[in-house]
Amino acid sequence: MAAFTPNATAVAKSSAPKNASRSMIDVVLESLDDAKAEDVICIDMTGKSPMSDYMVVASGRSHRHVGAVADQLARALKDNGFGTARIEGQSACDWVLLDAGDVVVHVFRPEVREFYNLEKMWQADLPLAN
Repeated sequence: MAAFTPNATAVAKSSAPKNASRSMIDVVLESLDDAKAEDVICIDMTGKSPMSDYMVVASGRSHRHVGAVADQLARALKDNGFGTARIEGQSACDWVLLDAGDVVVHVFRPEVREFYNLEKMWQADLPLAN
């Protein structure tokens, strides 16, 4: 099973749905687990950005594994009725972005993920309004 980092913004599979996109997040997390993606983190984007409901960050062990994880996820989304996700970066497979609308998934090689450190930026708490 993929490791989930415990924190206030991580979402476990058993969490209550906040809207219709919950079933999409279930499909995403299950597909990543099936594809043996590593260090999977799911970030609830509520109040942080209107671009999606969730952002998922995961790692693949190699270029080939990153590409395979992305392919399997795109197929799982389509097979479960969520349409065709927009995919970027699949030619190099250092960092593949899948935009499924309500859920945005980033699949990285570990070195690239460490360099960009997206989860640190998006997990930060928003400053309180004065």
